[in-house]
Amino acid sequence: MHIEVDAKKFEVWILSTMPETDEQQDLKRLQDLDAKTIGAIYDQYFSEVYRYVLYRVGDQTLAEDIASDVFVRLLEAAQKRNSPNSNLKGWLMSTASHVVADHLRRKYRRPEEEISDSMPDHGPSLAAEVDQREQNRVVNEAYSRLTAEQQHVLALRFGQGYSLEETATFMDKNVNAVKALQFRALAALQRGLGEVNYD
Repeated sequence: MHIEVDAKKFEVWILSTMPETDEQQDLKRLQDLDAKTIGAIYDQYFSEVYRYVLYRVGDQTLAEDIASDVFVRLLEAAQKRNSPNSNLKGWLMSTASHVVADHLRRKYRRPEEEISDSMPDHGPSLAAEVDQREQNRVVNEAYSRLTAEQQHVLALRFGQGYSLEETATFMDKNVNAVKALQFRALAALQRGLGEVNYD
């Protein structure tokens, strides 16, 4: 007796009999706007999104605002039935990267004012604070000259502490490409620090 099996139907049957993972269940409940699931997702991922954003923008209040905006976008996507079907963490980090890039584009279009000369004197610690601010300015200036992709890889690797494999997954690249990108980013940052005008 010969039995013919339709490969496509067999694949659908196999997938339908496999148990769902916790993440798949959470993603389904997210689309139903289940309050407990939304709270659990927020509790699980907010600190990682916040650390990534803070590394990129360097301002705690702004990082909180942007990280919160990422979760608002997740809820909006769920309401429109466009929320992620898999890899929720990757979706959140990718969205955070896009929101940061949008913010940085707007920021460079409207430069911020310099610190005024009428800043009050706080004693001997003021010199140390000024030195620290100058160091931060120098590093931020060199960092801002990197490409968005170079900034992204450094934020994931050093701001978030992700492994090469995790970073490769988030950036949709292979590990060797991430290594090369990281190497080029660090080299460009080092060159940028050497070229910074200290005046």
